[in-house]
Amino acid sequence: MHWAVGLAIGVLPLAPTPTATPTHARWGSVGHRLIGAAAAAALPQAMPAFFRAAGDELAYLNADPDRWRDRAEAALDPAMDGAYAPDHYIDLERIPDGAWSARTRFDFLDSLRAAGVSALRGGLLPFRIEELTQRLREEFRLWRATDDPRTRSWIEARIIDDAGILGHYVADGSNPHHTTIHYDGWVGENPHHYSTARGFHARFETVYVETHITAADLAGAVDTVPRVRTPLRAAILDYLRASHAQLETLYALDQAAPFDAATTDAADRRFAVARLAAGATELRDLWWTAWVTSAPGAGGAPTDR
Repeated sequence: MHWAVGLAIGVLPLAPTPTATPTHARWGSVGHRLIGAAAAAALPQAMPAFFRAAGDELAYLNADPDRWRDRAEAALDPAMDGAYAPDHYIDLERIPDGAWSARTRFDFLDSLRAAGVSALRGGLLPFRIEELTQRLREEFRLWRATDDPRTRSWIEARIIDDAGILGHYVADGSNPHHTTIHYDGWVGENPHHYSTARGFHARFETVYVETHITAADLAGAVDTVPRVRTPLRAAILDYLRASHAQLETLYALDQAAPFDAATTDAADRRFAVARLAAGATELRDLWWTAWVTSAPGAGGAPTDR
């Protein structure tokens, strides 16, 4: 969930929240900012100028949903952190057949409950990504429809904010740990003897990324050709499943050369860069999709699922 950029910024602690719910940890703020910055740098010239000029802000906002999960606030009142936690992950192994046809997150939750799976043990990441992409598309429609400079400036502020927040959840999905029950050490049957130790999640996406990866590493790693990602639900699921398919590679790499501040293994580095780049590519493509499908007559919404 948490990549950020190699810039001089504060790093939030990754300790579990004081609730008893799964935390699924997070990309560190560096990884999140890295993904946001790389996605913004890869935008096509056809995106509105105000959006292309907002790269630094889009990068900063990528980490905001983790900033909201401040431990002091959660200790004071767990309502927000407890409600938002499932938006950061999806445990694909637990999702019942047919659940993906749900019209909304609430219908999806009904499907989980019918299968004996709670929201906290299933996750809602694909729905959060879909909902925010749809909201961004509607905001682009409003922007296209107004000629009033003041109104347009207000809409632009809303667009940048929501695009940055969308980036957080897309970035989360690029880390295989956010797609699985094995989010912080392997659980259950373990024939390959992968690490079962708590802390793997943070070692990979925070400690390793902060000490080994910079913005320069992502330059040239992001796909340069923007894609319109429709049908939206199916495209998001394809992205998350592709990330999940890298799970055993992640564990095997850590088994051979643990991800930590001292690691020098080239394969570890290639994997981390590839996952960061995958997140940046998907984020750029979803921003582009929201813009392109917001055009009059584009008909984006009917094809979402």
